Amino acid sequence: MKLGYVAGYGTAQLELPLAEIAAVESMGFDSVWTSEAYGADAVSTAAWILARTRRIRVGTAIMQMPARTPTCAAMTAMTLNLLSGGRFILGIGPSGPRVVEGWYGVPYGQPLARTREYIDIVRQIAARRAPLEHKGRHYRIPWDGEGSSGLGVPMKGILHADPALPIYTAAITPKGLACAAEVADGVFPIWMNPDRPDLVESHVAAGMAKRAVPAARQAFDVAPFVPVSLDDDLARAQAPVRAHLALYIGGMGPRGRNFYHDYTVRMGYAAAAANIQDHYLAGNKAAAAAAVPEALIDDIALVGPAARIRERLSRWRDAARAGRVNSMLLGGTSVAALELLATELL
Repeated sequence: MKLGYVAGYGTAQLELPLAEIAAVESMGFDSVWTSEAYGADAVSTAAWILARTRRIRVGTAIMQMPARTPTCAAMTAMTLNLLSGGRFILGIGPSGPRVVEGWYGVPYGQPLARTREYIDIVRQIAARRAPLEHKGRHYRIPWDGEGSSGLGVPMKGILHADPALPIYTAAITPKGLACAAEVADGVFPIWMNPDRPDLVESHVAAGMAKRAVPAARQAFDVAPFVPVSLDDDLARAQAPVRAHLALYIGGMGPRGRNFYHDYTVRMGYAAAAANIQDHYLAGNKAAAAAAVPEALIDDIALVGPAARIRERLSRWRDAARAGRVNSMLLGGTSVAALELLATELL
């Protein structure tokens, strides 16, 4: 089992948790992850952390694909990977229609087809086997569509980088998980019940079967985000996880277009998901949080006193031994909680 630490989006004033990052590096964590939504970007924060660390890998979970062309993402990733001695991980994702169209001002389109094309272009650039050419539905390089000058020519990148640059994608839908396993090196499910391999493994297997270059299942990293909240008061420990789940299940998309709501339904909480969404969309965030079942919190998170967290870690150990979980990316947690998990798992 590898452990990662989720540094998050940063605050409104962009305060990175540098003390926690230094602590997890000294504890032997494998990775730390930055994110972006519609505030601080994931690349600048990742570069800042790479410059202040020496051993730990740093990844983006995620760089939003609509924010950058795949060529730009490849240049950025290769640059950071070389400058850091191979410690950068490119994590990408399509985001959602509200952010893509409401913030970036581009159509959401077909996220999985776009993901395949995006990764193909990044891989071509990193490999440098030939000048870059891509004739897809979403990206055409050299550009030959409307407005083309006709002067673009295929180019081979100047930078000699690692052709095995690791690429992860964010996914929770069955097709998204299969796409990740087909074209990427790992996947971030935003939550995961380690006792429910049916939600992930069959879709990963379907994607692995389509890989251009065959690979064993253990070569693909299933790296779920795992909220952790250490507190002797169980209700207080549950509170930040409740708020997080309410936001995503209730507010990350309208009815019928909320992937997190749909995932919660597949996890077995259809009635609760509907109740949470009703409250959240009505503007009652407190009621939405209160409607989050304790069982759902325990399915996907580690909360409560130290003894309770130690007891519930057995589920994650069993999933790791079975090869269903390769990494745990720990979020929303304290140095004390990180130390507890490092002692138990590393």
